Amino acid sequence: MTAITDFTVKTADGTAASLEPYRGKVLLIVNTASKCGFTPQYDGLEALHREYAERGFEVLAFPCNQFGGQEPGDAEEIANFCTLTYDVTFPVFAKIDVNGAGADPLFERLKSDAPGVLGSKAIKWNFTKFLVGRDGAVVDRYAPTTKPEDIRKDIEKLL
Repeated sequence: MTAITDFTVKTADGTAASLEPYRGKVLLIVNTASKCGFTPQYDGLEALHREYAERGFEVLAFPCNQFGGQEPGDAEEIANFCTLTYDVTFPVFAKIDVNGAGADPLFERLKSDAPGVLGSKAIKWNFTKFLVGRDGAVVDRYAPTTKPEDIRKDIEKLL
């Protein structure tokens, strides 16, 4: 089985990027949206990123427009929103699908390795979070209602 860091994703400008540079780090991978009730979680995600980055932790955000059309912007609009509104310094990748026939392979793997409630694989809404250990294996999945600060103890265990 391949590690999460063996995947290739697209950056906000559409170029392919390997997740290899994140090998050996603890990752929190999140599908995000700019116009969602959970959007203020960007603050908590950024706080975690700033607190733990020096210890080998990264937040990786993947905007998604599949839930209520809550991420309608293009890459530039999303980047501007994240920077100007929440001072986000962690990577925000290209907008993707997380469910359905066009789902990004990374998210297919995350869903397979960490199913949701009652074994469901589909992501139910924006700000579903996946915690990945230093070995590249998925450790846990968190619902959109789980605040980033509530994941702190799990992150600390892995660091």
